[in-house]
Amino acid sequence: MPRRLISSGSSFEKSIGYSRAVVDGDWVFVSGTTGFDYATMTISDDVVAQCEQAFRNIEAALKQAGSGFQDVVRVHYLLTNGADFERCWPAMGKALGHVRPAATAMIVGLVDARMKIEIEVTALKRKAQAAPKKKARQAKRKK
Repeated sequence: MPRRLISSGSSFEKSIGYSRAVVDGDWVFVSGTTGFDYATMTISDDVVAQCEQAFRNIEAALKQAGSGFQDVVRVHYLLTNGADFERCWPAMGKALGHVRPAATAMIVGLVDARMKIEIEVTALKRKAQAAPKKKARQAKRKK
């Protein structure tokens, strides 16, 4: 399967030279994603609103890749202020609480002073599993 590049339409991608996500086989690598609303190129001052918008941006990229939050296996949270981490937990839990991927959180400086959080995820698309009835029939045949 050829490598596929996914764009959000953000002006940053073309200017800087990167993709919102890259699909390589069953893997989906989503770039560090901030709370910018790419339709308006605006960003909230509130870290929780930024976190929620970042997850909406990530969800859109995953969807374009034929994936979703259920496939996320790793997440990196980059925050400019450690005190903001706990404030973002509800948004993080809403997006990934049912999946519980491996996670790392770091306190860093981001490239734009308006950015308070950046989130990067890696997903592994899973093969469709056989329906429960089909599995039961297959088990009976083996007996």
